[in-house]
This record gives sequence, C-alpha cells and structure tokens, in this order.
Amino acid sequence: MSALVQMFQKSKDFIRFRPKDINPQIIISFFRTLINEETLHRDVLPYMPTSEILSFHDLKAVLPIEAMEITDNVEQISSKVLNGYAMIEIDGDHAFCLLVSLCNKEGRQISVPEIEYNVVGPQEAFVELLDINLNLLRRRLPTPYLQVEELEIGSLSHTRVAVTFIDGIANEENIQHVLDKLRNIEIDHIQDSSYLIRAIEDNPNSLFPQSINTERPDRVAGVLAEGKIAIFVNGSPFAITLPTTFVEFFAAVDDYNLPWLMATTFRLLRGFAVLFSMLATPLYVAVLTYHYELIPKELLKTLIVSRSKIPFPPVIEALFLEVVIELLREAGARLPSKVALTVGIVGGIVIGQAAVAASLTSNILIIIVALSALASFTTPIYKIGNALRLTRFPFILSAQFLGMFGIISFSLFLLTHLVRAKSLGRPYLAPFYPTRLADWKDSIIRLPLSTFSERPITARARYRNRFDKEKVKRQKEKTKSDFDE
Repeated sequence: MSALVQMFQKSKDFIRFRPKDINPQIIISFFRTLINEETLHRDVLPYMPTSEILSFHDLKAVLPIEAMEITDNVEQISSKVLNGYAMIEIDGDHAFCLLVSLCNKEGRQISVPEIEYNVVGPQEAFVELLDINLNLLRRRLPTPYLQVEELEIGSLSHTRVAVTFIDGIANEENIQHVLDKLRNIEIDHIQDSSYLIRAIEDNPNSLFPQSINTERPDRVAGVLAEGKIAIFVNGSPFAITLPTTFVEFFAAVDDYNLPWLMATTFRLLRGFAVLFSMLATPLYVAVLTYHYELIPKELLKTLIVSRSKIPFPPVIEALFLEVVIELLREAGARLPSKVALTVGIVGGIVIGQAAVAASLTSNILIIIVALSALASFTTPIYKIGNALRLTRFPFILSAQFLGMFGIISFSLFLLTHLVRAKSLGRPYLAPFYPTRLADWKDSIIRLPLSTFSERPITARARYRNRFDKEKVKRQKEKTKSDFDE
C-alpha cells in the first residue's frame, strides 16, 4: 500500500493528513477534487473517537456513512480512492484500511431534451451521471424485475457501464451476447456511449446505425418494456438501446402521445420526406443528363432559361450545392447557437443568391437541394439522418454515369445491404423482411394502442403478452354511451 500512496502523493490534489486535534492514530487520505469536503467535515471528522482505537470495525461502527468497506486489496483501494472514496488508516495496521464514500456527485441538472425534442409528453432528458440516469429510469419502471448489470471498461478510465433489462421479458441470449461483447472490449479510455457502439454492433463498417442513441428516459422505458436492452455509460447523457430495426429510427416519441390516425400520417410523411431527401437531387441529374423526354414541355422551357448561362454539367452543379449545404450544416453545428442561426440563414441566402447571379447553378436546383435538406431533418433520430444525407452522393454519381438505371441499381445495392444487416443478430429490416404482419401495427403505420397486446417478435421477448386483449374488448363492450341507452 505504501507504493500506492507514494504514487498518489505525486499529484498535488492528493491530501494525506493526521487529525492530531482529534486522534493522532488515524491517517486520512483522499483526492480533494473528487470528494465532498462538506461531507468529510460533517459526517466523518466529528465522529472520530478521541480515545484509542482497537480496530477498523470499531471505527466503522461510529461513522454515520453507509458506503464503507474494510479491505487490503491494493487494486480495490486504488479504484475506490480514484472514484471519490477516502482512505482511513490506523497506526500499527499497514495492510488494511477503511474506505469511506465521500463522492462529489455534483453535475448538470436534469433539463429538457435538446436533440429528441417533443411537443407533447415528458420533458426530461438524461444527464452525465449514471446514478441519476438509473434513477430516472426506475421512476418510470418501478418494478423489481428491472435488473442492472454493472461493468467497468477502460484500463485507464475504469468507466462504469450499466446494462439494464427486465428480467423475465428480455431474451436471455440477447443479454448474454451484450455482456460478453462488453467484457471482451479492450480499450484504455471510454469517453462516451458511442465508444461502445462499434464494439457491440454486428457490422461496424455499415453506414447505417444498428442501435439507437437516445437521451429520453421515456423512450428507454418503452423499449425495455418490449423486451429490449439498454446500456448506460457514466459520463454520457445518451443510452444505447438494442436490438433495433430500420423503421424504429422514424418513430418519434410524440407518435405514442397522439391519436393513431395523426401518428400514422406523420410517419408516412417522414417516410416520403426521407425518399425525397435521398432521390430528388439524383433524379434531377439523371433527367437532365439522359432523360429529357420525361420533362413536361412547360417546365422544359423554364429549365432551358434557368440553365442557359451555366457552364457546368448538372452533376457538378448538384455536387457543388450539396457540399455547400453540408458546409453550412456543419458550421451551424459547431458554432454557438445564436451565431449558428445567423450563419445558417444569412449564409444560405447570400451564397444561394450569389451562385445564381454568377451562373454557377440554377434556381430550380437550389429549390430542390433546399427542400432535400429540409426533408432530411424530419428523422427523429439524428444518426440515421447523417446516414441518409451521405447516401445522396453515391446516388448522384450513379445518376451521372447510368441515369435512371444507375439510381435503380444503387437502390437495389442499398436494399441488399439493409436486408443482410442485423442488430444484435436480429433482422434489421423486420417486420418487412422477414415478413411479420403482426409487427406492422407499429412500423410505417401506428395502430391504436389497444392493438399492442403482444410485444414485437424482433426483440424475441421471453414473455410476449402485454395485456389481455379479450379483457379490454369486454370492458369496451360494457361501457355504453348515452346514445346507446
């Protein structure tokens, strides 16, 4: 232990002292940047015995702190002290020490979700502290079946990672698969939950995410109730949920707080927006390069006038505008929010007007690219939006070389990739492939919640029934309106 103390003392924030005015037999050591000094002076020092101390058990008995441990394990002592524990030693016993939890748990307050914002529903988001995030989850799932498996990952950071699931519902194979992958991770430092995603995903080289990063406790509670798994990382305000499917990335939390007809309409609108975002610019390139006959005569005149002074082919024109949009988007994401809004609006207007005036692009293409960028923002999950944005560029190149045939060919390639993709070993395109009609009720459409009597097949839940559908039906039949009477 002396070697460990000598290593700690090289750091200026490590404190080691004897409280001589209380009891000179005791030596207290801690990192002042990790502990709550108020707790030390309020709950530890005043309770120190002034007479001779016989053992650590006597000392443990008088301190009003619950998290205490007597140990001689050097690795455990190092880990605890570096996580906000104070080490108390007694003269004459150089092997053992008493570890007392004085952790400083100050952090960011619970706030409104910034990325997955919703109009109707809960307005709480996860923070960087693991214990607070688990508290938010348990408040929504107050059941003893909610289980937490905790691991430490990172040879330097020793980051706490919590795997949560509902015992009796979550598939045992999924749970074991996730735990095995996490235990086999070899890395020195974990900064965020995103570090774990590539180690867990079935295909880390895929452009499409195979797990959902969410900051919403209500979304995590919902997927756990379906039999899925959520992973939390201390220091990250996002939870990882899996297995997932492609259609889940287009399901907003608001969908479950709205009437089913309205929720279905919004989901179909998002699906159309995604297709428009990916295909609008490539179709422009393909039609102007190879398929003039598809353009109506009235619109053809407008296109001829708009492109009469442009010296570049449509593909150069399209790539130029797409890159400009991406630059504006990236600059807006990195700048402070007040400046980013100004840069986005002014930059878009000024650059667009200047590009048209300089005959670098046509008015029609500016409208198409702007609408495509706007449509890409309709995806509720940020990561899938990034993937769909990047697919536009190979679509544009395919349209330039092969026209409509190139767009269709790349679409088939993309579809083949999605068909082969998996999330935690489960089909990524379910419930469409393999076809599972029972799960269509919560896919591109969202039927009434009364039809959700069974959990999705994709999660492979051990217990599929959510509630007794027949009982709900009988209750509805018993409820009569004034007109029925």
